[in-house]
This record gives sequence, C-alpha cells and structure tokens, in this order.
Amino acid sequence: MAKNFTDTVKQKALGQDVLTAVKPSQLMVKIVHDELTELMGGKATELNLTGRPAVILMAGLNGAGKTTMSGKLALMLKKQMHRRPLLAACDTFRPAAMEQLRVLAEQVDVPIHLELGATDPVQVAQNAIMEARAKNYDTVIVDTAGRQSIDEELMLQIEQIKAACNPDETLLVVDAMTGQDAVNTAKTFNERLEIDGVILTKLDGDTRGGAALSIRTVVDKPIKFVGTGEKMEALDVFHPARMADRILGMGDIVSLVERAQQQFDEEEAKRLEKKIKKNKFDYNDFYSQIQQVKRMGNIKDLASMIPGLGKQIKDLDIDDNAFKSVEAMIGSMTPYEREHPDCINQSRKQRIAKGSGTSLDEVNRITKQFEQMRKMMHAISGGNMGKMMRNMPKRRR
Repeated sequence: MAKNFTDTVKQKALGQDVLTAVKPSQLMVKIVHDELTELMGGKATELNLTGRPAVILMAGLNGAGKTTMSGKLALMLKKQMHRRPLLAACDTFRPAAMEQLRVLAEQVDVPIHLELGATDPVQVAQNAIMEARAKNYDTVIVDTAGRQSIDEELMLQIEQIKAACNPDETLLVVDAMTGQDAVNTAKTFNERLEIDGVILTKLDGDTRGGAALSIRTVVDKPIKFVGTGEKMEALDVFHPARMADRILGMGDIVSLVERAQQQFDEEEAKRLEKKIKKNKFDYNDFYSQIQQVKRMGNIKDLASMIPGLGKQIKDLDIDDNAFKSVEAMIGSMTPYEREHPDCINQSRKQRIAKGSGTSLDEVNRITKQFEQMRKMMHAISGGNMGKMMRNMPKRRR
C-alpha cells in the first residue's frame, strides 16, 4: 500500500507546473494531502437509515469500545439527527455488558430494551425491533457480544443476528491504536458479515490515523465515525480531508468549530451578552462556560486541532482535570458570592481555599484572572464580542 501511494504521489508531482506564488514544497504537501483524502474515501459517508425502524448492528472485539460507541451513536442520532433511537442489549454472555449499556442509556437519556437472564441474543434483537415498532422508535442500535479474539462462535452468533434482523447498517467498531491488528480484524469481520462501515475508536491524542488509511484501502469500506475521547459527545462523522490534515500535522479547525457549535446555545449567548455589557458576568456564568468547554472533548485533543499547535504540544502532558480546582473553588462559594464576585474579600477567600482544598495563593490567582477576563469582556462587549456572538451559527434543535 505504501509503495503504491508513493508511486502515485510521484507520478502526480512530476511535471507539475509550479506557480510563482507557491513553493514546490507547498505544492507537494497539497498533492500528498489530496491523495490521502482520496485514499480514505474522498468524502464523508452518511448512514443508510431507510428501515422502519432502521436497524444498526454493532460488531467488534472486546475492548474496542463497542458498547460505549453504541451509547455515543444513540446520543448523536438523538441530538444531531433528531431521531428516536432504542438501544438493544444483546450481549447475553456478559451481564456486565448489559448493565454497562443500561447505565449509558440512562446517561444519554435514550430508552433500552433489556432482557435480564435471556440466553438467545437473536430473540432479544427481534424483540427489541418489535418494541421499537410498537413504541414508534425509528432506530434500533443492536449491541452484540465481543470476544478477546476472533472465534467461530462469535462469528456464527453475529451472522445469525444479522440474518434475523436484516440491519440497514452493520458497523464494525475498531480500536485505532491497535495498528495492523485493526486491519486484520476489519478484514475478517468483512469477509463473514459484509460490513457497511467502520467506527474507529480512540482516535485522539497522538493517534494520527494510520489505521484509517489501512482499513479503507484493505477492506474498501467507508469509515463513518471516529471516537475522539471518553465523553459521550466525543463521536464525530469521519471526514477524509480533515483526517488528512491531522495526518500531515495541519490541525483540524473545522471539526473544532463544529464541536463548539454543538455546545452553542443562542438564547444563552444573548443572555450572557447582556450581562457582559452590564459588567454582571459572574461565577455562575463562568462555571457554565467551563462545562461547555469540557463537553467539547479533552484539552490536548482540542488544542491539536489548531493548525500549527499540534506539533508543539505533542510531547506535553496536558492535564485533562485542569478545571477541577477552579470548579472546586466556585463550588465552595456561597450563592451570594457566585452572583456578586466583588464581595469576595480576603476572609472569604480564606474560607473558599479551605473549603475547596486549595491554597489562598491559588484562590487569589483565579479571582484575579476572573476579574481581568471580566473587564476585558466588558470593554469589548459593544463591539467585536457582541458581533461575534450574534453571528455564530445557530445550534440545531
């Protein structure tokens, strides 16, 4: 695969006319970028959800994140595609897996079909589809059993479930960090199940996407989604051009903006804009903004999406709990203190430090930074900030 890729790039590069405004190295990067994008499918591939209800069969090995991805996919279908999904717990071999899916269903507020003590996963899947029809759910996500390694029992079971359910989509969940093993897994599952697409998990941090290249080339099936973190919202549609950006260390600013838009609330922004103009931005608002940032994903992954920053932070250990001490401080404030930041004097700071398990120096630093931020936002609230918040794309409802 690597030789074919380099041969293609070489063939396209030879004889190219180089514009005076473009350096040869920049043109070479573009050729490599375009070829990587084409190798990974060229464009994003949508789910085929024409059934009534549409059925999505989730397959994969233990440890790849299949059950978690079922929950994440249910949340995405609910929030971004405005569907009414039902999760089906069909891993009858492991009661812990059924309980895990139940907890995830509760977390994302999606109904679940659960038959404790059931031994026939095929019947459970069929019963889930019947429940979906009866209760008007338009999508059923079937979470199946995994194994430590590919074995005949696993394959036969999933083949039987697929034959009985006739799914619209059969998605294979693969751990992007397993390298060549991920490719072998995808190849074996595709030979037996004829999968419709792949979900790559753990595609965050330093994982650049080599598995995405290999799987797309060897199996010739589209990668439809990528898991980019532990949070339930950390599931993105796979865009080949953006993955090519990441592989080449060029960041992924479009995905970063999209994550921000998913957390953006127009009414909340208008409310905040009014408070900032009146210099009434308080610790309750600050806490709310922290939660929005945290829901976007882990800090290092977000920073790596900014062009030019990925290489600089590659070897840095960025603590994903960076907001914990700030949250603890705000949690140790009284409701009055959170609403009236100016009232926080030295004695109150000492009590907040003690209550949050932090030092007085830390509280002084955070309150000083908060005041500086509040003054800056107030100073520009009549200009750029107000305009920026009004012009942000509306979040889909």
